[in-house]
Amino acid sequence: MKVFLKIFIPTAIVATILSGMIYAAVQQDLRLGANDPQIQMAEDTAVRLEANAPVATQVSSDKVDVAKSLAPFLIVYNDEGQVQTASVSLNGQVPSLPNGVLDYTAEHGQDRITWQPKEGVRIAAVVQKYKGGFVLAGRSLREIELREEKIQIITLLGWLVTIGALAIFTSGFVYFAKRKK
Repeated sequence: MKVFLKIFIPTAIVATILSGMIYAAVQQDLRLGANDPQIQMAEDTAVRLEANAPVATQVSSDKVDVAKSLAPFLIVYNDEGQVQTASVSLNGQVPSLPNGVLDYTAEHGQDRITWQPKEGVRIAAVVQKYKGGFVLAGRSLREIELREEKIQIITLLGWLVTIGALAIFTSGFVYFAKRKK
């Protein structure tokens, strides 16, 4: 049993670490990729607003209920952080940004956040500074989070199969090593 544990435990630890790294890499790829449309929307809208396009023409008048819809949306804020126009609603209102987001964006030019304005509503948002204010582009993370759950299950099942295979391989190795003596 000692020989089995000396072989099995280190290989099981390596398998566990590799499974965790695989899950983390895939999860981060899914989550970071969730920002891609919003980056384009926020940056393009900011460019048009800096070129003096009217704010009202840059944001759809149709409201996206972010608790129910996967559609992307825009919010335009002035320099003081007041909403100028928005194509999103949550409980009939434009959801409030967490404190400090616009301050950070004012300093750094852009911020990419995961925003939870309400329990069960998570948003991938990109906030872009422009001369005159800020543009926020966002969309629900509901589908991304469902994919993350599936990846978690697949990774767990793969880890279990790997640990089982390692246990069988190690048992066979120990058995045949003892027979040769």
